[in-house]
Amino acid sequence: MGREAFTWHHPEVKWKGKDLFDLVCRTLGLRETWFFGLQYTIKDTVAWLKMDKKVLDHDVPTEEPKTFHFLAKFYPENAEEELVQEITQHLFFLQVKKQILDEKIFCPPEASVLLASYAVQAKYGDYDPNVHKRGFLAQEELLPKRVINLYQMTPEMWEERITAWYAEHRGRARDEAEMEYLKIAQDLEMYGVNYFAIRNKKGTELLLGVDALGLHIYDPDNRLTPKISFPWNEIRNISYSDKEFTIKPLDKKIDVFKFNSSKLRVNKLILQLCIGNHDLFMRRRKADSLEVQQMKAQAREEKARKQMERQCLAREKQMREEAERTRDELERRLMQLKEEATMANEALMRSEETADLLAEKAQITEEEAKLLAQKAAEAEQEMQRIKATAIRTEEEKRLMEQKVLEAEMLALKMAEESERRAKEADQLKQDLQEARESERRAKQKLLEITSKSSYTSMNSSTTALPTDLPSFNLISESLSFDFKDTDMKRLSMEIEKEKVEYMEKSKHLQEQLNELKTEIEALKLKERETALDILHNENSSRGNSKHNTIKKPQAQGRRPICI
Repeated sequence: MGREAFTWHHPEVKWKGKDLFDLVCRTLGLRETWFFGLQYTIKDTVAWLKMDKKVLDHDVPTEEPKTFHFLAKFYPENAEEELVQEITQHLFFLQVKKQILDEKIFCPPEASVLLASYAVQAKYGDYDPNVHKRGFLAQEELLPKRVINLYQMTPEMWEERITAWYAEHRGRARDEAEMEYLKIAQDLEMYGVNYFAIRNKKGTELLLGVDALGLHIYDPDNRLTPKISFPWNEIRNISYSDKEFTIKPLDKKIDVFKFNSSKLRVNKLILQLCIGNHDLFMRRRKADSLEVQQMKAQAREEKARKQMERQCLAREKQMREEAERTRDELERRLMQLKEEATMANEALMRSEETADLLAEKAQITEEEAKLLAQKAAEAEQEMQRIKATAIRTEEEKRLMEQKVLEAEMLALKMAEESERRAKEADQLKQDLQEARESERRAKQKLLEITSKSSYTSMNSSTTALPTDLPSFNLISESLSFDFKDTDMKRLSMEIEKEKVEYMEKSKHLQEQLNELKTEIEALKLKERETALDILHNENSSRGNSKHNTIKKPQAQGRRPICI
């Protein structure tokens, strides 16, 4: 992705480059056409279709069909301020992402992980641990191979670190995630720079870099830090004659800089890029044209409309989630009450069984007590009868006294046993009464639980997931595009709040980048560092960045500039 390829069978032989370019732009719905062009390759050299020249008059390959790549030819200085249309942002995102993964733009490891997390947010939306499980990024190309080879880390370890940042981007729409990607990428040293091999007058090999800010001269081994730079506003004239290229600074005290390129075709390409970048550089510093003002106004309205749409959808989602949570809580409570009712019912059944057993035992004990009482009465009668019929003789009297004593002891024993059985019967009656009281309490609790269950069921039915929650659609009758003053004030306050939050998050982000760098430093394989890795680390240790390493030429009388 990042390269839109178009095949052309030239149905219109007289078509100019502009005709084909406009057709592509209309197909894509693109209005910010000044950043883009149609690229082709001829004899291992990149070239761009000229707008005012017939397509077939270009030195294009002879094979059919002819293939052109729709690409960004010029880059913005500040993507957030200059890129208005969402399609423009998306095309830049795809192209820059591919250049980073193909290592045409150097990106340090910690920034690569952060950019990967925004790319994942743009593709997958908000992180959901139930959906985005371990291994969901296994087939994605997210990091430059250079970064992967530089550390002793498994794909799972990289995914874990990318996902940790991905989870923090929750709430960002695709266009917002892509813009965050571009805002980070535009600070990379090689972003938007076209490099060309050149030689100075002494024959020294150098690199010429052309970008949105100006012309830069590099050592061939260091594409990150220019030796010298010519900002567009300090260049008076650029020209070439055959293979010799001339840069005339605005300050006449600074001598002309001359160099040679390998081919005349390369000089033509350099001049095209210089003219286009210079025009855009000057254009940015003037008031916006009427067309751009209209586009920005439309973009603001569209952004406000989408923001309101997202807020409405977020409120609807929140209401649904709350209703679902309430429903789940009621269902959980209902299940709990059902379990309590089942336990109370089982306790009641056990109480009833216990009461029946105690009643049966009390009845048996009572009958035994009556039987013992009857036996005690019979023993008493026998004792009276023996006394009445006692033999007067001494021996009979002694025997009689012994029998009387035995009868009295038996009667006493029977009385004690009868009393014990009577007490046992009383105790059993008391236990039976307590069992029946327990049974009554169990029935009362069951009745309470049953009434609660019916009340909960009624609440559950009334608080179930609402079917008439507000839904958002794009029909004009249900969504007004007329923004009142109060709405705009509210949006302005929200935007201001977002700015403050963004500044705080930027600081937090830098801390996270440093933390990740420190964390994975121990896993780095130093012997696999490339020359650009070493140069970047040196620049970082000196506190150098893309914007403070530009060295301007100094006035040196009329002596030639030596590089």
